[in-house]
Amino acid sequence: MQRRTFIKNSTLTAISVSAFGALNWNGKNFEGNTPTTTDILGPFYRPGAPLRTNLRLVNSNGTPIVLKGKIFRADGKTPINNAFVEIWHCDENEVYDNTSDEYKYRGGQRTKADGKYEFKSILPVPYKAIPDNDLTWRPAHIHMRVSVPDQQDLITQIYFKNGKYVDTDPWASAPQSVNRILTISKNNSGESEIVFNVTMSKEIPLDKKVYDKLTGLYDVGDNNFFEFIKNDDLLFMKQNGQLWASLKYIGNNTFEGGKGFPKATFEIQKDDTVKLVLVTEIPTTKTYKGTKYLKYN
Repeated sequence: MQRRTFIKNSTLTAISVSAFGALNWNGKNFEGNTPTTTDILGPFYRPGAPLRTNLRLVNSNGTPIVLKGKIFRADGKTPINNAFVEIWHCDENEVYDNTSDEYKYRGGQRTKADGKYEFKSILPVPYKAIPDNDLTWRPAHIHMRVSVPDQQDLITQIYFKNGKYVDTDPWASAPQSVNRILTISKNNSGESEIVFNVTMSKEIPLDKKVYDKLTGLYDVGDNNFFEFIKNDDLLFMKQNGQLWASLKYIGNNTFEGGKGFPKATFEIQKDDTVKLVLVTEIPTTKTYKGTKYLKYN
């Protein structure tokens, strides 16, 4: 299924997430770390992409690129061994592979002790998120997910300097994205190369029993349902069966994406039922309230 058709037949609810670290002045210099900021999960993440580093396809007309970097712990200095790095992006025709067994332009790899990762792929192109709306052009970007057992999982995107629509896209132009708008340079082999180093952030642990209580399907009225599924230390959110967002735990039974949205607060009642208050911002700020309709545990 082509991306245009898929989007047109779905509710566009792009959700973004972000995080900032902190730097402190010790009297001589700045110290501390700034975790890599997060961004839109989008509706086209597919778990189970094959382990591979070369995503290029034979007979592709796309511009070959190399994307590489290092994954660091929250201190910004220590490389992470065995971090799982996944990327996905559209092809040169503005299409995501959402259904085929080939998982085109999708792949994952694990870092070694030096924390390094490297993918060979092609440069994605801009596309219109809603086919009949010229205001929904998205700049070229690559999605990335980094999973580490004892660090907060990261879902983010990288953009490209001087890229078309970077200045008008609400996520690429957000202050949180400034360090993810990258230069495309040439490496020693003459290939286009992008370097993106990642600093993970610390996670706030939440007991598995609490996750078990919160995950499930929630009825918010008007034949509208939200589903929450635990995925590593993230809470994936589906709306009416379509995956839209990833949320991280921030405390007090509350999960949120970046810029504060979406924000999901769960209230566990004395009779063990669970109520949901969910605030989203796309296309406008809206609050949903409901009760768990179907539980998994």
